[in-house]
Amino acid sequence: MYLAKLAIKNFRKLEKVEISFQRGLNIIVGPNNIGKTAVVDGLRALLGGQDEPIPRLSTDDIYRPKGGEPATAIEFHYVFDGLDADDEADFLSALVPNSKGALEAHVHIRYSDPDKTYGRLRAKRWCGTLEENALSSDVVENLRGVYLPPLRDASLGLRPSRSSQLARLIHILADDPGRLGIDEALKALDAELKKHTPLVDIQSAISGRHTEMVGSQLAQALDIGLSALDFQRFSSRLSLTVDTFEIEQNGLGFNNLIFMAVVLSELAKNPEAAYRGLIIEEPEAHLHPQLQALLLRYLQSIKTVKKAPESVANTATEGKIDTTGTEAGACSLNVSSAIQSEGEPATVSTDQPVQVFVTSHSPNFASIAKLSSLVCLVEADKGASCFLPRSVPFAKGKLAKLERYLDVTRAELFFARRIIFVEGAAELMLVSALAQKCGYTLRDHAVSLISVEGLNFDCFLPLFGKDKIGIRIAVITDADPTAEIDGKTVAVYPKLGDSVTVSDNTSAMLKYKDDFIGVFHGIKTFEYDLALYESNRSIMLKTLKAIHPKIGSEVEIAVNKASDNAAKAKALFCGMFERDCNNVQKGRFGQALAQELVESDSNCDVPEYIKLAIAHVCGGSASQT
Repeated sequence: MYLAKLAIKNFRKLEKVEISFQRGLNIIVGPNNIGKTAVVDGLRALLGGQDEPIPRLSTDDIYRPKGGEPATAIEFHYVFDGLDADDEADFLSALVPNSKGALEAHVHIRYSDPDKTYGRLRAKRWCGTLEENALSSDVVENLRGVYLPPLRDASLGLRPSRSSQLARLIHILADDPGRLGIDEALKALDAELKKHTPLVDIQSAISGRHTEMVGSQLAQALDIGLSALDFQRFSSRLSLTVDTFEIEQNGLGFNNLIFMAVVLSELAKNPEAAYRGLIIEEPEAHLHPQLQALLLRYLQSIKTVKKAPESVANTATEGKIDTTGTEAGACSLNVSSAIQSEGEPATVSTDQPVQVFVTSHSPNFASIAKLSSLVCLVEADKGASCFLPRSVPFAKGKLAKLERYLDVTRAELFFARRIIFVEGAAELMLVSALAQKCGYTLRDHAVSLISVEGLNFDCFLPLFGKDKIGIRIAVITDADPTAEIDGKTVAVYPKLGDSVTVSDNTSAMLKYKDDFIGVFHGIKTFEYDLALYESNRSIMLKTLKAIHPKIGSEVEIAVNKASDNAAKAKALFCGMFERDCNNVQKGRFGQALAQELVESDSNCDVPEYIKLAIAHVCGGSASQT
């Protein structure tokens, strides 16, 4: 079984949102202050109470609309799907048939009725459809969840104690013969140690002085030896060493990976729970990009369906018990900190499925994750809403292409509040500078600039719009008009104000326009449209001569000989980018021109379509046909 849906009402910034999850890995992404932590705490309200206290909510956590009164209660509704016959028996009181006749397990929690002293809310828990059907302890015990907070010191959870993750894991893995074997090994080790002279001498010294102190009648029998002589006490003293170092001496990043390995082992091997969930908040906090990628690859490989349980005897802990260099009675498991390298087959030893929930601010995570695992929290008219990229009907081949194109920079789209998509590096460099000439600083308006490297807008745009990622999007693209002359398709170089027939690709992009997505094009290409203005040509020629003096001088002569703005723009454009050989690199030229625009006080005429695109994402009203 797995948690298929979580409905949240009136919790912090979330007025009403329903989030769908899949088996296995779910990565919750979205901009800051959108409600990711609220979703985590909603999960913890049901799943996080075994190892740490469940969240204690107060009136401060109740949703309050702008200019309105707060709601009266916070509500969480959990729907578990994929139940087998055993699960149905375990969750009998929670069963509700869905629209297809299959049985689901429904659990509800309502926080209301604050106390008068601190405003703390009282929680009412029930299952099924009737509030009178209180959530039983049997149902709760079948829901095993572990929460890993951000910026955690994982070594604390691995230190020896009765409640440590290591102690819990060895209790799950050890059967009766295994426990008896450890008891016998400890007793044999204790007996062997007592034969050694240092222990014999310390036993004699302490016992003799004790007898002298109180006399033979009151003296107690003292015994020097291991403190853990049975499995129970041994498990509470179990510790990890990493490459011969104590766990506290290891780095925070690797300690977090080790801790996750221990937790996942305990969850997957636990035979007593019907459901197992792991909630990880911001795992990237202590991990550099390579380790983030390795962790994500492993989390994606975790099995999502049950398999027949194996004999516990076949799942004995690997590793060598090492008592050297430790305190008497303590022991440690040697663990290598080597992480699986890229290209090596992933080894997954889980017996039972574990559902994993991860919240992340990391574009690294979003860029290398499968789109099917992403759960996007996005701004909506009434607070946040949930969008699942896996629900988008991409055209054939477009989804795979998008996943190939999603690098760290482009994955920013999942965290952005407004976006301008451009074709390539030149536009990426220049649009921000042109926006400043229009009186806008894009970062101040929370606008992200993303290059699709060509004409790949149709891979990205299906993610945006109403009921999707509903943020303002501007697409700046070329018109690329052509004409038929003597049966041949040739490029045209129109004048300002000319009506042009845009290319098929640009025409296809215009079909994506809606209240959120604006598609903006000029009359030819980005550089040509800039060159149609005399003030821009002087800056462009100055920049060209700075990076290519010889080409710049040649092009300047051609521009001066041309008759009108269109001819001069053609001479400048062709002289740079349509040469017989040694074309000027658009990215390099764009970078140099952007620097010139920012650092100089020169006048610049921003083409109208670029003004409209910038105004669209920065909050102005604009439309382009």
